[in-house]
Amino acid sequence: MHRSLRSPGGVSAGVAALVAVVLATSVACGGSDGAAKAPLTAGPSDVAATSAPPTTSASPTTPIPSTSTPFVETPGPPGLSRITTISGHISPKSVVASGDGFVFAQNMIYTHTVTVYDRSFNLVKTIPDGVDLAAFGVPGHPGVSQGGPVEAAFTPDKKYVYVSNYSMYGNGFPREGHDTCSPSSGYDASTVYRIDVATLRIDQVIPVGVVPKFLEVTPDGRQLLVSNWCSYAVSVIDTASGTQTHRISVGAYPRGIAISPDSKIGYVAVMGGAAIAKIDLDTYQMSLIRNVGNGPRHLIIDPTGHYLYITLNGAGTVAKMDLTTQTIVARKATGQDPRSMAMSADGAYLYVVNYFSSTMTKLRSSDFEIVQTVKTNEHPIGITVDEGTGRVWVADYGGTIEVFADRK
Repeated sequence: MHRSLRSPGGVSAGVAALVAVVLATSVACGGSDGAAKAPLTAGPSDVAATSAPPTTSASPTTPIPSTSTPFVETPGPPGLSRITTISGHISPKSVVASGDGFVFAQNMIYTHTVTVYDRSFNLVKTIPDGVDLAAFGVPGHPGVSQGGPVEAAFTPDKKYVYVSNYSMYGNGFPREGHDTCSPSSGYDASTVYRIDVATLRIDQVIPVGVVPKFLEVTPDGRQLLVSNWCSYAVSVIDTASGTQTHRISVGAYPRGIAISPDSKIGYVAVMGGAAIAKIDLDTYQMSLIRNVGNGPRHLIIDPTGHYLYITLNGAGTVAKMDLTTQTIVARKATGQDPRSMAMSADGAYLYVVNYFSSTMTKLRSSDFEIVQTVKTNEHPIGITVDEGTGRVWVADYGGTIEVFADRK
């Protein structure tokens, strides 16, 4: 039985402790990502105003401007240092920067929102995850349904951002998703939302598999890959039509995704084992790169497409793979339970959040040496680099977002 884990200010300390227990147990059993579930509690009056019918018209290219007071950064010491902490009614699982002004935080099922911030750390908009699915061409679910935003990915032109929903809640969804599952578990399939960055409204809903987690758009913008945790499969979405064209079985608990710069190969972390799935995005044939390490979770490919970086949740290390030889060429222990990574715009550094250590590590990509480790708030789980400023945003599962400057 699932209990509601909400609290007015985000996820409480008790929730964080419960999430930690769930994580520890499920990782030992094969690589759960640690999300707990909460029942639907908000009614149509809370969310109906955000539902919007699908549109085929072109969107404006100018984002909604912020009218808040600009942030002025004061000088500080070289290296990573925290410059602000964002709180409020949030429970961020991930943060993703557009690179040209916005940062989106996905607040899971504890808050049922996506919150959008500008470069001065002002809250630009809170986007509830409630939609009328019938208005988006998804039948069988009358009234307003809610999702549970997990991760997000921008299109290359930054006009849209796709958001995965852990599960759906509402009419016609009798069996919400769960972290311990298999394709035979019978949990409800979920969806991906598309948000128009110009209007900051949900404008498309795409049915995918069960418990979608990570997602990534190909650099050419033509396809979206979604890892479906409980389906043991990856959905391939045609972005022009907003429909799933392929579903590719990859193995237990797929999560992180990275795509080659030429859009030809997709790499998927199969967190329930020790392999990376390699998908040809022309033929949709899949092969496995085996023995990379226990519990691969997050993937980043370098700008040249030569190296793949892997957080190994089970092994407690970060690995560097040469994609030409498909061999691991370096490993580094950064902290307890490394989760997500981000890369500097020039590819010179990796930033890794270590969940149970409550730290962030700056790792030089060339020689895999640790440059700096800094403390974070409890349970850092998501991370992104704003390419326009070089600032590092960290999502803490306890209910805050920290922003760090990385000064030369």
